[in-house]
Amino acid sequence: MSLLITVVIVALVLFFIGVRTVRIIPQARVGIIQRLGNYHQSAPSGVVVVLPFFDRLLPLIDLREQVVSFPPQPVITSDNVTINVTSVVYYQIIDPKSSAYQVVNLLAAMEQLTQTTLRNVMGGLSLDALTSRDQVNSQLRMVLDEVTEKWGVRVNRVELKDISPPKDIQIAMEKQMQAERTKRATILTAEGEAQSAVLRAQGQKQALVLQSEGQKQAAILRSEGEAQALVTVQTAQARAIELVFGAVNDSNPSAEALTYQYLQMLPKLAENPANKVVVVPTDYAGLAGLAATFGNIGLDGANGAGSSNGNGNGARPRVTGEGMTTASAPRFPAPAQPQALTQGASESDNS
Repeated sequence: MSLLITVVIVALVLFFIGVRTVRIIPQARVGIIQRLGNYHQSAPSGVVVVLPFFDRLLPLIDLREQVVSFPPQPVITSDNVTINVTSVVYYQIIDPKSSAYQVVNLLAAMEQLTQTTLRNVMGGLSLDALTSRDQVNSQLRMVLDEVTEKWGVRVNRVELKDISPPKDIQIAMEKQMQAERTKRATILTAEGEAQSAVLRAQGQKQALVLQSEGQKQAAILRSEGEAQALVTVQTAQARAIELVFGAVNDSNPSAEALTYQYLQMLPKLAENPANKVVVVPTDYAGLAGLAATFGNIGLDGANGAGSSNGNGNGARPRVTGEGMTTASAPRFPAPAQPQALTQGASESDNS
């Protein structure tokens, strides 16, 4: 029985020694092994053998990036405004030995260092400058990284989680922002109206230019059309005159017939309201007598109805006058003489 108890005790002792000797370290962890109170080695992840009663394994150190948020801290800006700032630090242990032997409490030391550095940085900035958080974050990270380097810690980022000014400062800032927005809206409205006026004026200018060009082209085309129409009319009139002149030449009229036709046109010329002056020939008495003679001839021809005249051979009478050659006169109907022409002819005969 006593032998069994001895065997059990020996087994328990060996198990305890085995547990103390073989250790397993997880991934991304590092163990610091002390031998007889002094630093021996940094044990990486995996199976590690530790001599019992001689070696000691300190608490494992995490090598991953860690995040720590510090409580709000009151700071005073350069314009004497007290604000509460909450900061967040992202750090990573890169040297386990230094983090274990260079500082007693790493988190407490980083918290105090962050608070003092934050107050120094905020003290040199005004309240309006705090809107640029990137500048504040970069300054904090540079100072913290420089100090914590000897602790085996690398500060990756420092962020300002919250900035809380006093209530009255918040109201004043809101009013200021509202005024800025109103000013910006007024400026944008004025600029929009100015651009609208410029664009409207440019549109009216272009419309006037296009309208003027259209009127110019229309006037040119109208002038060309009128010119072509005038040329066509003149050509037609010239052609008509040519045809009439040819017909007259072909009929071989006498001088008396032409004079008679001229006398027939005089009343029509006088009837035109556009004619202010009517030119009467100087030899009007002879023309009036010639007209009367042609009128009598026309009457005799109408009464005779194609019979022979007083000369007995059916020839037409011949009329002679001063400045005229003797020729056969055709028969024409007697024109209606105006009263003024008849009076002029009688007065010429009396004289």
